[in-house]
Amino acid sequence: MILFPNAKINIGLNILERRPDGYHNLSTVFYPVGWCDVLEIVPSKSGATTLTVSGRAVDCPTEKNLVMKAYRMLSAVASIGPVDMYLHKVIPDGAGLGGGSADAAFALKGLNDMFGLGLTDARLAEIAVGIGADCPFFIYDRPMEAAGIGDILTSSAVSLEGYLIAIVKPEESVSTKEAYSGVHPGLPDFELRESVSGPVDDWRGKVVNDFERSIFPSHPAISDVKSKMYSLGAVYASMSGSGAAVYGIFRESDADSLSALLSREFCGLASWCGPALY
Repeated sequence: MILFPNAKINIGLNILERRPDGYHNLSTVFYPVGWCDVLEIVPSKSGATTLTVSGRAVDCPTEKNLVMKAYRMLSAVASIGPVDMYLHKVIPDGAGLGGGSADAAFALKGLNDMFGLGLTDARLAEIAVGIGADCPFFIYDRPMEAAGIGDILTSSAVSLEGYLIAIVKPEESVSTKEAYSGVHPGLPDFELRESVSGPVDDWRGKVVNDFERSIFPSHPAISDVKSKMYSLGAVYASMSGSGAAVYGIFRESDADSLSALLSREFCGLASWCGPALY
């Protein structure tokens, strides 16, 4: 079984309040994009479950990898046999794109199918939240409004059909701890659900990622990517999640020139460009 766990971007991200448990309530829209890892799951040759990782370097012991964690959590609630899993990393880490969470969620879905468990998406999402707050989103893998810590999901009508999405990951990264240390929770100037219901051309200045306020001053290279996206003709650009990847939304009419422009302006940086999935 071969699966292609895909990344996501955040369309807006408002940090509303700090919770008693130390986490933060937020409001965002998760939107799937076509930048994918590759995950293969096959019956174990040795009788033990293994995980082999290739591609982009992952600074994580095998047993702590979220794919292995997904296997362990599922095996605790359902009867599944040993497997060999091969993960080829393409999505960069430390980017705010949810690559690790996507890998884990797709592992859950793949194992569910492989062993004929018949678990519903809702049940898989209950398991996935124990892996990461954005993990349940990848079980559904369609545009979703997210509340709470990102785990309360409702379907979103946001569609970027007819647009191209370009994503660039600068060399530097932002830790989750650093990102949250600089935020100042509060109600946004514009309600996210209302703002994203309007034309994409009207999002600039209204659809805001609150993390940018603290991260951009200390990481000007990330801010520069956003500025370049607009200079290249993006109708909207934003950092995704807590960074450090930045995406730009472009009209499909820019397709012929966009790839060459990205290669020139962001030479050597991890990047991807493709049509919106929805």
